[in-house]
Amino acid sequence: MAGSPAAGGRCDELARLVAGAVGGERLAVARLLSLVENAPARWQAIGAALAPHSGAAEVVGLTGAPGVGKSTTTSALVRAYRDAGRRVGVLAVDPSSPLSGGALLGDRVRMTEHAGDPGVFVRSLASRGSLGGLAIAAAQALRVLDAAGFDLIIVETIGVGQAEIDIASLADTTCVLLAPGAGDGVQAVKAGLLEIADVLVVNKVDQPGAERTVTDLTAMTRMRDDDRRPAVVRLAAAHGQGVDDLVERIAEHRRHLVATGGLDRRRLTRAADEIRGLTLHAVRERLAAPEHQARLAELARAATAGTVDPWSAARRLLAEMATAPGEPPATR
Repeated sequence: MAGSPAAGGRCDELARLVAGAVGGERLAVARLLSLVENAPARWQAIGAALAPHSGAAEVVGLTGAPGVGKSTTTSALVRAYRDAGRRVGVLAVDPSSPLSGGALLGDRVRMTEHAGDPGVFVRSLASRGSLGGLAIAAAQALRVLDAAGFDLIIVETIGVGQAEIDIASLADTTCVLLAPGAGDGVQAVKAGLLEIADVLVVNKVDQPGAERTVTDLTAMTRMRDDDRRPAVVRLAAAHGQGVDDLVERIAEHRRHLVATGGLDRRRLTRAADEIRGLTLHAVRERLAAPEHQARLAELARAATAGTVDPWSAARRLLAEMATAPGEPPATR
Protein backbone atom coordinates (compact mmCIF):
# COMPACT_ATOMS: atom_id res chain seq x y z
CA MET A 1 0.00 0.00 0.00
CA ALA A 2 1.17 3.51 -0.84
CA GLY A 3 0.70 4.74 2.71
CA SER A 4 2.26 1.73 4.43
CA PRO A 5 5.44 2.01 6.52
CA ALA A 6 7.22 -0.20 3.98
CA ALA A 7 6.31 2.17 1.14
CA GLY A 8 7.45 5.13 3.20
CA GLY A 9 10.74 3.38 3.91
CA ARG A 10 11.30 2.74 0.23
CA CYS A 11 10.64 6.42 -0.54
CA ASP A 12 13.14 7.48 2.13
CA GLU A 13 15.70 5.02 0.80
CA LEU A 14 15.24 6.26 -2.77
CA ALA A 15 15.57 9.89 -1.66
CA ARG A 16 18.83 9.04 0.10
CA LEU A 17 20.18 7.18 -2.91
CA VAL A 18 19.29 9.99 -5.31
CA ALA A 19 20.86 12.59 -3.04
CA GLY A 20 23.97 10.44 -2.73
CA ALA A 21 24.23 9.85 -6.48
CA VAL A 22 23.79 13.54 -7.28
CA GLY A 23 26.48 14.24 -4.70
CA GLY A 24 28.88 11.85 -6.42
CA GLU A 25 28.69 8.85 -4.08
CA ARG A 26 29.70 5.83 -6.15
CA LEU A 27 27.92 3.34 -3.89
CA ALA A 28 24.66 5.26 -4.29
CA VAL A 29 25.13 5.28 -8.08
CA ALA A 30 25.76 1.53 -8.08
CA ARG A 31 22.70 0.81 -5.93
CA LEU A 32 20.46 2.97 -8.11
CA LEU A 33 21.70 1.16 -11.21
CA SER A 34 20.92 -2.17 -9.55
CA LEU A 35 17.39 -0.97 -8.79
CA VAL A 36 16.97 0.19 -12.37
CA GLU A 37 18.08 -3.19 -13.72
CA ASN A 38 16.25 -5.43 -11.25
CA ALA A 39 13.17 -3.51 -10.08
CA PRO A 40 11.13 -2.22 -13.06
CA ALA A 41 8.26 -1.46 -10.70
CA ARG A 42 10.36 1.38 -9.27
CA TRP A 43 11.30 2.97 -12.59
CA GLN A 44 8.63 5.63 -12.30
CA ALA A 45 9.73 6.76 -8.84
CA ILE A 46 13.41 6.66 -9.80
CA GLY A 47 12.81 8.58 -13.03
CA ALA A 48 10.74 11.24 -11.28
CA ALA A 49 13.41 11.72 -8.61
CA LEU A 50 16.26 11.96 -11.13
CA ALA A 51 14.53 14.11 -13.78
CA PRO A 52 15.44 17.49 -12.22
CA HIS A 53 19.12 16.48 -12.16
CA SER A 54 19.51 14.98 -15.63
CA GLY A 55 19.57 16.05 -19.25
CA ALA A 56 23.05 17.54 -19.58
CA ALA A 57 25.22 14.54 -20.45
CA GLU A 58 26.56 13.86 -23.93
CA VAL A 59 25.80 10.30 -25.02
CA VAL A 60 28.09 8.47 -27.45
CA GLY A 61 27.09 5.04 -28.77
CA LEU A 62 29.45 2.35 -30.04
CA THR A 63 28.01 -0.49 -32.09
CA GLY A 64 29.20 -3.07 -34.57
CA ALA A 65 29.59 -6.77 -35.18
CA PRO A 66 31.32 -9.02 -32.64
CA GLY A 67 35.10 -8.95 -32.72
CA VAL A 68 35.56 -5.45 -34.15
CA GLY A 69 37.13 -4.15 -30.93
CA LYS A 70 34.31 -2.19 -29.30
CA SER A 71 35.57 -2.72 -25.75
CA THR A 72 39.13 -1.79 -26.69
CA THR A 73 37.82 1.32 -28.44
CA THR A 74 35.67 2.22 -25.44
CA SER A 75 38.68 1.95 -23.13
CA ALA A 76 40.79 4.10 -25.48
CA LEU A 77 38.04 6.76 -25.63
CA VAL A 78 37.70 6.78 -21.84
CA ARG A 79 41.44 7.40 -21.55
CA ALA A 80 41.31 10.26 -24.06
CA TYR A 81 38.31 11.93 -22.43
CA ARG A 82 39.82 11.59 -18.96
CA ASP A 83 43.02 13.22 -20.23
CA ALA A 84 40.77 16.11 -21.30
CA GLY A 85 39.32 16.33 -17.76
CA ARG A 86 35.88 14.91 -18.49
CA ARG A 87 33.97 12.56 -16.16
CA VAL A 88 32.97 9.47 -18.09
CA GLY A 89 30.29 6.85 -17.48
CA VAL A 90 30.21 3.61 -19.47
CA LEU A 91 27.21 1.34 -19.99
CA ALA A 92 28.27 -1.93 -21.57
CA VAL A 93 25.31 -4.06 -22.66
CA ASP A 94 26.25 -7.75 -22.50
CA PRO A 95 24.28 -10.64 -24.00
CA SER A 96 22.10 -12.76 -21.76
CA SER A 97 21.99 -16.52 -21.97
CA PRO A 98 18.73 -17.61 -23.65
CA LEU A 99 18.58 -20.50 -21.17
CA SER A 100 19.59 -19.09 -17.79
CA GLY A 101 19.05 -15.39 -18.42
CA GLY A 102 22.49 -14.73 -16.97
CA ALA A 103 25.15 -12.59 -18.62
CA LEU A 104 28.93 -12.65 -18.71
CA LEU A 105 29.17 -8.94 -17.90
CA GLY A 106 32.76 -9.01 -19.03
CA ASP A 107 33.40 -5.39 -19.97
CA ARG A 108 34.30 -4.43 -16.42
CA VAL A 109 37.03 -7.06 -16.60
CA ARG A 110 38.33 -5.70 -19.90
CA MET A 111 38.46 -2.11 -18.60
CA THR A 112 40.37 -2.70 -15.37
CA GLU A 113 42.81 0.13 -16.15
CA HIS A 114 40.07 2.59 -15.20
CA ALA A 115 38.98 0.77 -12.04
CA GLY A 116 40.72 3.14 -9.63
CA ASP A 117 39.72 6.34 -11.39
CA PRO A 118 36.97 8.24 -9.48
CA GLY A 119 36.11 10.08 -12.70
CA VAL A 120 35.09 6.86 -14.46
CA PHE A 121 32.14 4.57 -13.73
CA VAL A 122 31.76 1.36 -15.74
CA ARG A 123 28.60 -0.69 -15.51
CA SER A 124 27.53 -3.77 -17.44
CA LEU A 125 23.87 -4.43 -18.16
CA ALA A 126 22.42 -7.75 -19.24
CA SER A 127 20.41 -7.49 -22.46
CA ARG A 128 17.82 -10.00 -21.12
CA GLY A 129 16.61 -10.74 -24.60
CA SER A 130 16.05 -7.12 -25.58
CA LEU A 131 16.19 -6.67 -29.36
CA GLY A 132 18.54 -4.24 -31.04
CA GLY A 133 21.43 -4.81 -28.64
CA LEU A 134 20.11 -2.63 -25.82
CA ALA A 135 18.94 -3.64 -22.38
CA ILE A 136 15.41 -2.57 -21.54
CA ALA A 137 16.82 -0.66 -18.56
CA ALA A 138 19.46 1.22 -20.57
CA ALA A 139 17.50 4.47 -20.85
CA GLN A 140 16.91 4.50 -17.09
CA ALA A 141 20.57 3.69 -16.40
CA LEU A 142 21.63 6.58 -18.62
CA ARG A 143 19.52 8.89 -16.48
CA VAL A 144 21.27 7.68 -13.32
CA LEU A 145 24.76 8.37 -14.70
CA ASP A 146 23.62 11.71 -16.11
CA ALA A 147 22.25 12.83 -12.75
CA ALA A 148 25.43 11.63 -11.04
CA GLY A 149 27.42 14.24 -12.97
CA PHE A 150 29.09 12.15 -15.67
CA ASP A 151 29.14 14.65 -18.49
CA LEU A 152 29.91 12.05 -21.16
CA ILE A 153 28.35 8.59 -21.25
CA ILE A 154 29.49 5.84 -23.63
CA VAL A 155 26.98 3.11 -24.45
CA GLU A 156 28.66 0.00 -25.85
CA THR A 157 26.24 -2.54 -27.30
CA ILE A 158 26.56 -6.30 -27.41
CA GLY A 159 27.49 -6.70 -31.06
CA VAL A 160 24.71 -8.81 -32.47
CA GLY A 161 25.36 -7.63 -36.00
CA GLN A 162 22.59 -6.69 -38.39
CA ALA A 163 19.80 -6.24 -35.84
CA GLU A 164 21.79 -3.83 -33.73
CA ILE A 165 20.49 -0.40 -34.73
CA ASP A 166 18.52 0.64 -31.64
CA ILE A 167 21.61 2.42 -30.30
CA ALA A 168 20.60 5.43 -32.40
CA SER A 169 17.55 5.94 -30.20
CA LEU A 170 19.77 6.55 -27.15
CA ALA A 171 22.90 8.22 -28.46
CA ASP A 172 23.58 11.80 -29.51
CA THR A 173 26.39 10.46 -31.71
CA THR A 174 26.48 6.88 -33.00
CA CYS A 175 29.81 5.34 -33.96
CA VAL A 176 29.65 2.17 -36.05
CA LEU A 177 32.80 0.05 -35.85
CA LEU A 178 33.96 -2.28 -38.59
CA ALA A 179 37.08 -4.35 -39.12
CA PRO A 180 38.97 -5.08 -42.34
CA GLY A 181 37.71 -7.97 -44.44
CA ALA A 182 34.77 -10.31 -43.89
CA GLY A 183 32.55 -8.12 -46.05
CA ASP A 184 31.76 -5.83 -43.13
CA GLY A 185 31.13 -2.84 -45.34
CA VAL A 186 28.43 -4.63 -47.34
CA GLN A 187 26.94 -6.02 -44.10
CA ALA A 188 26.68 -2.50 -42.72
CA VAL A 189 24.58 -1.40 -45.68
CA LYS A 190 22.32 -4.47 -45.46
CA ALA A 191 21.82 -3.97 -41.73
CA GLY A 192 20.90 -0.33 -42.00
CA LEU A 193 23.91 0.57 -39.88
CA LEU A 194 25.13 2.98 -42.53
CA GLU A 195 21.89 4.92 -42.19
CA ILE A 196 22.23 5.36 -38.42
CA ALA A 197 26.01 5.93 -38.36
CA ASP A 198 27.24 9.41 -37.50
CA VAL A 199 30.85 8.23 -37.55
CA LEU A 200 32.13 5.11 -39.33
CA VAL A 201 35.22 3.64 -37.67
CA VAL A 202 37.52 1.15 -39.35
CA ASN A 203 39.32 -0.44 -36.40
CA LYS A 204 42.42 -2.64 -36.65
CA VAL A 205 43.58 -0.41 -39.49
CA ASP A 206 47.06 -1.91 -39.13
CA GLN A 207 45.76 -5.19 -40.56
CA PRO A 208 45.71 -6.21 -44.25
CA GLY A 209 42.71 -5.02 -46.21
CA ALA A 210 42.05 -1.99 -44.04
CA GLU A 211 42.49 0.60 -46.77
CA ARG A 212 40.13 -1.31 -49.05
CA THR A 213 37.51 -1.23 -46.32
CA VAL A 214 38.06 2.51 -45.84
CA THR A 215 37.71 3.08 -49.58
CA ASP A 216 34.53 0.98 -49.79
CA LEU A 217 32.92 2.75 -46.84
CA THR A 218 33.84 6.18 -48.17
CA ALA A 219 32.14 5.30 -51.44
CA MET A 220 29.10 3.96 -49.59
CA THR A 221 28.63 7.19 -47.67
CA ARG A 222 27.69 8.81 -50.96
CA MET A 223 24.50 6.73 -50.80
CA ARG A 224 23.28 8.91 -47.95
CA ASP A 225 20.67 11.31 -49.32
CA ASP A 226 20.92 13.82 -46.47
CA ASP A 227 23.35 16.67 -45.97
CA ARG A 228 25.38 14.93 -43.30
CA ARG A 229 27.51 12.06 -44.52
CA PRO A 230 29.28 10.09 -41.78
CA ALA A 231 32.99 10.63 -41.43
CA VAL A 232 35.20 7.58 -41.93
CA VAL A 233 37.91 7.25 -39.27
CA ARG A 234 40.97 5.00 -39.33
CA LEU A 235 41.66 3.47 -35.91
CA ALA A 236 43.97 0.98 -34.25
CA ALA A 237 42.50 1.21 -30.77
CA ALA A 238 44.82 -1.39 -29.23
CA HIS A 239 47.78 0.85 -30.10
CA GLY A 240 46.14 4.24 -29.52
CA GLN A 241 46.39 5.12 -33.21
CA GLY A 242 43.61 7.39 -34.50
CA VAL A 243 41.93 7.91 -31.13
CA ASP A 244 42.42 11.68 -31.19
CA ASP A 245 40.89 11.82 -34.67
CA LEU A 246 37.89 9.82 -33.48
CA VAL A 247 37.40 12.15 -30.51
CA GLU A 248 37.53 15.15 -32.84
CA ARG A 249 35.03 13.62 -35.28
CA ILE A 250 32.62 12.95 -32.41
CA ALA A 251 33.02 16.55 -31.24
CA GLU A 252 32.56 17.81 -34.80
CA HIS A 253 29.32 15.89 -35.12
CA ARG A 254 28.04 17.31 -31.85
CA ARG A 255 28.87 20.86 -32.97
CA HIS A 256 26.87 20.20 -36.14
CA LEU A 257 23.90 18.93 -34.10
CA VAL A 258 23.92 21.96 -31.84
CA ALA A 259 24.25 24.40 -34.74
CA THR A 260 21.40 22.86 -36.75
CA GLY A 261 18.99 22.04 -33.93
CA GLY A 262 19.57 18.34 -34.51
CA LEU A 263 20.46 17.68 -30.88
CA ASP A 264 17.07 18.88 -29.67
CA ARG A 265 15.31 16.82 -32.34
CA ARG A 266 17.22 13.70 -31.38
CA ARG A 267 16.42 14.13 -27.72
CA LEU A 268 12.74 14.65 -28.47
CA THR A 269 12.81 11.43 -30.48
CA ARG A 270 14.61 9.70 -27.59
CA ALA A 271 11.93 10.84 -25.15
CA ALA A 272 9.17 9.62 -27.45
CA ASP A 273 10.91 6.25 -27.87
CA GLU A 274 11.26 5.90 -24.11
CA ILE A 275 7.59 6.73 -23.52
CA ARG A 276 6.61 4.24 -26.21
CA GLY A 277 8.81 1.56 -24.67
CA LEU A 278 7.45 2.13 -21.18
CA THR A 279 3.90 2.01 -22.52
CA LEU A 280 4.57 -1.36 -24.17
CA HIS A 281 6.25 -2.59 -20.99
CA ALA A 282 3.17 -1.61 -18.97
CA VAL A 283 0.89 -3.44 -21.40
CA ARG A 284 3.03 -6.58 -21.15
CA GLU A 285 2.96 -6.36 -17.36
CA ARG A 286 -0.83 -6.10 -17.29
CA LEU A 287 -1.21 -8.87 -19.84
CA ALA A 288 0.77 -11.17 -17.54
CA ALA A 289 -1.91 -10.91 -14.82
CA PRO A 290 -3.78 -14.21 -14.32
CA GLU A 291 -7.19 -12.78 -15.24
CA HIS A 292 -5.87 -11.39 -18.52
CA GLN A 293 -4.03 -14.63 -19.29
CA ALA A 294 -7.30 -16.48 -18.80
CA ARG A 295 -9.11 -14.05 -21.09
CA LEU A 296 -6.31 -14.39 -23.67
CA ALA A 297 -6.77 -18.17 -23.63
CA GLU A 298 -10.53 -17.74 -24.08
CA LEU A 299 -10.06 -15.41 -27.03
CA ALA A 300 -7.47 -17.74 -28.54
CA ARG A 301 -10.00 -20.56 -28.47
CA ALA A 302 -12.56 -18.29 -30.13
CA ALA A 303 -10.08 -17.29 -32.82
CA THR A 304 -9.20 -20.95 -33.45
CA ALA A 305 -12.90 -21.77 -33.79
CA GLY A 306 -13.35 -18.92 -36.24
CA THR A 307 -15.91 -17.04 -34.13
CA VAL A 308 -13.65 -14.01 -33.84
CA ASP A 309 -10.72 -12.77 -35.90
CA PRO A 310 -7.35 -12.12 -34.15
CA TRP A 311 -7.49 -8.35 -34.74
CA SER A 312 -10.91 -8.03 -33.08
CA ALA A 313 -9.75 -10.29 -30.26
CA ALA A 314 -6.72 -8.08 -29.66
CA ARG A 315 -8.86 -4.93 -29.58
CA ARG A 316 -11.23 -6.54 -27.10
CA LEU A 317 -8.37 -7.61 -24.84
CA LEU A 318 -6.82 -4.14 -24.90
CA ALA A 319 -10.16 -2.54 -24.10
CA GLU A 320 -10.73 -4.91 -21.20
CA MET A 321 -7.24 -4.30 -19.76
CA ALA A 322 -7.90 -0.56 -19.93
CA THR A 323 -11.18 -0.80 -18.02
CA ALA A 324 -10.85 0.68 -14.55
CA PRO A 325 -11.61 -1.57 -11.56
CA GLY A 326 -15.31 -1.58 -10.79
CA GLU A 327 -16.38 -0.64 -14.31
CA PRO A 328 -18.17 -3.14 -16.52
CA PRO A 329 -15.91 -4.92 -19.04
CA ALA A 330 -15.98 -3.99 -22.69
CA THR A 331 -18.76 -5.50 -24.76
CA ARG A 332 -17.74 -8.90 -26.05
